[in-house]
Amino acid sequence: MSVEAFWAEQPGVVVLPSGAAVRGRRIADPASPADFALLLAPGPVPTWPHRRIRWPDFWVPLDRRDALDALREALRRARTGERVEVACRGGQGRTGTALAALAVLDGLPPERAVDWVRSTYRPRAVETPWQRRWVRRLT
Repeated sequence: MSVEAFWAEQPGVVVLPSGAAVRGRRIADPASPADFALLLAPGPVPTWPHRRIRWPDFWVPLDRRDALDALREALRRARTGERVEVACRGGQGRTGTALAALAVLDGLPPERAVDWVRSTYRPRAVETPWQRRWVRRLT
């Protein structure tokens, strides 16, 4: 089995509109190695390259510019076939919001992003009204 096929079968992997795959998960769960991680909460640091976004639980990123830069980096890496993951404490609110944001940055209309991430990742992804609003205002 190829690395790409193995990655696509991992729990939490979603396929963005361009075909790039990204894994969402809880930060504390053991996981197979990725090539790059966006960490959205305090917690264990993976042994693979990563970047942390300051993003309080149930809120939106504290630094919009830094968050968008990190999300764009993750998207660039995923589009080139790197195994990219996004992780927060519960793997739902912040992770779901980041996955929805990646989909918007990848071409999905912002008004469809929350429904998309809830249907492809987790039904309760993007937990708060301000997270939904943040995704809608990305463009």
